[in-house]
Amino acid sequence: MAIVKHFVSESIKRTEIDEFLQNRLERAGYGGVSISKTPLGTHIVIYAMRPGLVIGRGGETIRELASLLEEKFQVPNPQISVSEIEIPELNAYVVASKIASALQRGIHFRRAGFWALNQVMEAGALGAEVIISGKLRTERARFEKFKAGYLPKCGAPALKYLRKAEVHVQLKPGMFGVKVRLMPPDAKFPDRIQILAAPPPAEEALQEEKVEETSVTEEKAEEATAEEAEGAAEETAEEAKETAVEEAGEEETEEAGEEGKEASE
Repeated sequence: MAIVKHFVSESIKRTEIDEFLQNRLERAGYGGVSISKTPLGTHIVIYAMRPGLVIGRGGETIRELASLLEEKFQVPNPQISVSEIEIPELNAYVVASKIASALQRGIHFRRAGFWALNQVMEAGALGAEVIISGKLRTERARFEKFKAGYLPKCGAPALKYLRKAEVHVQLKPGMFGVKVRLMPPDAKFPDRIQILAAPPPAEEALQEEKVEETSVTEEKAEEATAEEAEGAAEETAEEAKETAVEEAGEEETEEAGEEGKEASE
């Protein structure tokens, strides 16, 4: 039973840290946090649209956050790093915060819900769902649901890939709740089969073999012509040498004949 209490208390602490950072870093476009324990302490990664506001001037804000987490939530040796959100429309926290801020500005809830849904689907999400609950039009609280695409609610893909967030906002009629669920484009489903490309037919294979054979014969013909050219060059060089030797011998015989004539005279 002690182990169960330990995991329950750890989950409650993670939720409290998430809510604290969400309220503290609202202007920075807070998009969630991941907490992992290491031998050196606790590694905390904060996802935000504007990391500069989380870090602060000279790292002042991030050091203040580390001291607050250590004092308020008893986090041992917190090491905080900030990661920028590449596509804000695929982050459930960011979408829910945008809807909440739109409701605070007085925008109609249906307009805010459909606008957020279109933004998420245009970003490439496979499916999305937005639920806005509260005193929407009457004194009795109810909820309105906006849904598009393919969004499984149970099974392995929902547990592994589904992103969800919940944000509360205080308005004049009362407290409003905004729930956002979305399925990212990189999600993989076991019921979706990927069909590989078919192999090339026999005719195309034969044509490819013929093209390879013609290329090989062309290469051989080029090599043969190159060898013939080298042989012809060598033959011409040898003939030139022989003619030079013959001419030199003829010159020597002529000189010897002239010397004999002079001696006889």
